[in-house]
Amino acid sequence: MRYATSIEPITVLKTKSAELVRRTRRSGEPIIITQNGRAAAVLQDVETFERQRRALLLLRFLAEGQRQLNQRRGIDGARAIRRLRRRIEGLRGAGAAPA
Repeated sequence: MRYATSIEPITVLKTKSAELVRRTRRSGEPIIITQNGRAAAVLQDVETFERQRRALLLLRFLAEGQRQLNQRRGIDGARAIRRLRRRIEGLRGAGAAPA
């Protein structure tokens, strides 16, 4: 991704916002908005934004899991599956909808 080709001054955002939104939706690439010659904001399509947020959340979970393993607080996969199955059975027994 070359950010140099996706930089627009804030005046373009003010005058051609619909065009910029179409451009970022079509390309899936962000547009950097400048104000007084400096980067001030990023315009991005919603689908890409949501995909990035999900990826960041997954990375946070992975990092937390790795931290717990490093601290010897983790459990092996078989034990985790047994715990999960017990929780699901407990929910079913309580009348909750299956997961």
